[in-house]
Amino acid sequence: MNSTETKQTTTWPDLAEGLYAFLTGRGATIEYTLENMEVWVPSTAHENSPSAKWKLNGTIKIKTSEKH
Repeated sequence: MNSTETKQTTTWPDLAEGLYAFLTGRGATIEYTLENMEVWVPSTAHENSPSAKWKLNGTIKIKTSEKH
């Protein structure tokens, strides 16, 4: 790809990854607000492992800064 071409973003994960890389490279704070989010967390990496349900409700802030 030459300097006049730009890569097309075609999926949501690509867009999120590009935005995250752009913002964190500039010392941005990324804030997530979660409302009754449920995550099933397995107790081991085994395929049939029992899982526990975690409920997340609140705000998660991730702050990054550039090293000088």
